[in-house]
Amino acid sequence: MARRLRRDLSLPEALLWQRLRGKHAGLKFRRQHPVGPYVVDYYCPAMKTVIEIDGEGHNRADRPMRDAVRDAFISENGFRVVHVSAQRILNDLDAAADAIVAYGARPLHHSPEVANGPPPRAGED
Repeated sequence: MARRLRRDLSLPEALLWQRLRGKHAGLKFRRQHPVGPYVVDYYCPAMKTVIEIDGEGHNRADRPMRDAVRDAFISENGFRVVHVSAQRILNDLDAAADAIVAYGARPLHHSPEVANGPPPRAGED
């Protein structure tokens, strides 16, 4: 299998990586991880979650449509996709990193209000 070349990280991506690398709150993150034909900004296997950092370029030309296609592919393959604005990271890096980790702590089948409760019983939603 051919090795994919990594691109340089943007400033917000590099700053966030400094907070997420290693085992932040018991979660391991990978950067620039392949998911099918795409390379995502970050991936957390334990959460089965992709984190995408969206800078201003994500709002231009055909980029929103390309991002939607990519997100649909990733979701259809069983991953959650979380978008974090680059500006949010630059404004408050610690809060952005903490929010990502807190998001990962919520089980997939619970709403935020019951995230700490027991799993639903068979036949309950």
